[in-house]
Amino acid sequence: MKKTNEIAVVIQARLNSQRIPQKMIKPFAGTTLTDIFMEKVKQCNSFPIENFYLSASEPELITIAKKHGVQVFLRSRESAMSEGTPMSLMYEWHDKLPHKYVVLINACVPFLKPETIDNFIEEYKKAKETGMFAVIEKKNYFWNQNGEILTPLTEDVMNTKTVQKTYEAAHCLYASRLDTINDGIWMGDFMKNEIKLFPVQEEEVQDIDYEWQFDLCEKLWK
Repeated sequence: MKKTNEIAVVIQARLNSQRIPQKMIKPFAGTTLTDIFMEKVKQCNSFPIENFYLSASEPELITIAKKHGVQVFLRSRESAMSEGTPMSLMYEWHDKLPHKYVVLINACVPFLKPETIDNFIEEYKKAKETGMFAVIEKKNYFWNQNGEILTPLTEDVMNTKTVQKTYEAAHCLYASRLDTINDGIWMGDFMKNEIKLFPVQEEEVQDIDYEWQFDLCEKLWK
């Protein structure tokens, strides 16, 4: 059982997105994606607000955090420019936060509910695994790049009512030990079943990566 105070909750944000410039402060239905998630975090009950950090370097993001009364981990410019490697640079808070574990929230999924965040964290507290990852349950058929079917065929015709469940990455909630990040280990090893999968509802996890997704989500939000 992981203790509440052992778990940091982090949202990582930057303004140098290549596909949607300044996405995190771009006007979105009268607000911004960053503001939306500051409000969501304050509605959560699974952790105290002092365990939450907005990891950011740009003044515009820091101003939003201060407006909402949440603390900032001052991210370096090098970290904000990082594209994922080394992991210890991208997640440079890994050895600086006074916690043992971290839950990372993707703030580009505006329909993610505070209750889902709470359920994820409460399940992580109970999990024997030290890593956890949100996924979407699928009942469909899939092929690899060579055109070979990956989904077991159990009937003469494709039937999405009876097909075996598979899971797709939801890219919204992640949980990991902090002390393994310096070794390049995030969440754990999927091949060794070290990471617990946590199903979430697909309608909550429309991830905004492109302008058309931003525009669509804004219209749905309105």
